Amino acid sequence: MTVSCDKILSDLRKRIFRPVYFLAGEEPYYIDIITSFIEENVLEESEKSFNQIVLYGEDTSVPAITELSRRFPMMASHQVIIVREAQSLKKIEDLNMYAEKPLPSTILVINYKYKTLDKRTKLYKTLDKDAVYFESPRLRDYQVPAWIERYLMNKGIKIRPDASAMLTEYLGTDLHKIANELDKLLITLPSGNPLITTELIEKNIGISKDYNNFELQKAIGERNILKANMIIQHFANNPKDNPIIVTIASLYSYFSKVLTYHYLPDKSKNNVAAVLKINPFFVRDYEQAASFYNVAKTVYIISLLRTYDMKSKGFGDLSSEAGDLLKELTFKILHI
Repeated sequence: MTVSCDKILSDLRKRIFRPVYFLAGEEPYYIDIITSFIEENVLEESEKSFNQIVLYGEDTSVPAITELSRRFPMMASHQVIIVREAQSLKKIEDLNMYAEKPLPSTILVINYKYKTLDKRTKLYKTLDKDAVYFESPRLRDYQVPAWIERYLMNKGIKIRPDASAMLTEYLGTDLHKIANELDKLLITLPSGNPLITTELIEKNIGISKDYNNFELQKAIGERNILKANMIIQHFANNPKDNPIIVTIASLYSYFSKVLTYHYLPDKSKNNVAAVLKINPFFVRDYEQAASFYNVAKTVYIISLLRTYDMKSKGFGDLSSEAGDLLKELTFKILHI
């Protein structure tokens, strides 16, 4: 059956075990959480030496996994077999023979990272019917701020919307990396102050709260020429920390949302937030940007971004430095 991570962990805490856990998907974070919980909590320490085995896909085979899985535990109620990097296994479909008739005293955990099973196969249908099939898709950029807020909420901590947007811009969609940085922040959080701000992030992670892509798009959206130019100059002076390709991609996403905003028949706050997939806190920013950049200007800016994206990759401009291209692009946007 296909179930959520929370449901799997809830059952495991109640010691409700299934004989096969097939954990697949592009996002490894939840796969690792489930696997670690099983590895650390199903067996007592004294039982693990004889009854817990960790294998790697490159070093084993489906027949070997099947043979081990059919063994009975020694002086324990269960044996645990964990197969890491199972995406490297050859003939994974052959696992269907065991999945159809698994040994109830074995807990077989298959880590099938960065891939998913073809849902037309016999193996998927068997797992979906008789075992646990968990699929973990990678989050999109717009989903990350909400994930950060939920992660912290579960720990009794709040985060300002601009701070979660800032973290997303800097850390991307790697949940392991994000969770690691958030845990570091929680250690430094002042006692009695359950709120993460941009100032706290700047102090403890090293992200500048004033010079980042989020602040750049905000400055351009407000047509704040001085602030935008200060940020661009900072980017030009620190090209390794501020790659032009990332900046252009960020602005492209931003102005694509501005264009979408223009065509929304319902511009109520909640509808704009839902359609643009943003926190309602930021709706005002898009309203303001739309007032400065009408449809024609927005379309032209998107065209400019495509042109400078090509130039930054060496097409049509082999001599300009990235910083100079960014200054030129920003000037054209602000003075359109």
